[in-house]
Amino acid sequence: MNIGVLGLQGDIEEHISALKIAMDKLNIKGKIIWVKKPKGLENLSGLIIPGGESTTIGSLMKHNELLEHIRNKIETENLAIWGTCAGLIIMAKKTYDRTVGETTQPLLGIIDMVVERNTYGRQKDSFEVDLNIPVIGSKPFKGVFIRAPSIKEVDSSVEILATLDNKPVAIKQGIHMGTTFHPELTNDTRLHEYFLANIKSSF
Repeated sequence: MNIGVLGLQGDIEEHISALKIAMDKLNIKGKIIWVKKPKGLENLSGLIIPGGESTTIGSLMKHNELLEHIRNKIETENLAIWGTCAGLIIMAKKTYDRTVGETTQPLLGIIDMVVERNTYGRQKDSFEVDLNIPVIGSKPFKGVFIRAPSIKEVDSSVEILATLDNKPVAIKQGIHMGTTFHPELTNDTRLHEYFLANIKSSF
């Protein structure tokens, strides 16, 4: 199983390290690919879009012709996507900013949800909190929120995996996942394992 990490901005190396540990734990053989161009998408089963700055990531994806190639891989090869923080914003059908209103940034638009950017404030307002995520077990998962977005609306087909203050912070629709926080910044690889296990079960 080959898994890609979109390597344009954000916590790329942290996701690669977590994926290596998760693949070892699950005894999954395969490669982890640092994806910058459409060629990097070849033979992938899954792709992680890290956090960072969503407008920049989306613009670079459009410039590198990745948006259309990823959509095509999803449609023709069932490519699974997991977006974390800004990566989740990229996956949304619609986004807005609480200061400037609706945004026109480039999006993949593959999850039926509306996302508000920077809900929890600026970098200095970052925080950590224990989350209850039943699909990965009863032990709390440390959620690291940095300039985090929030999910304001979801379609009934979107599964809510975890909430914070009654807002979804981890969701799943089909084989795609999204988290408003940064699992790659902890030593806990259970969400990376969950992403891989879902892909494996979809074969």
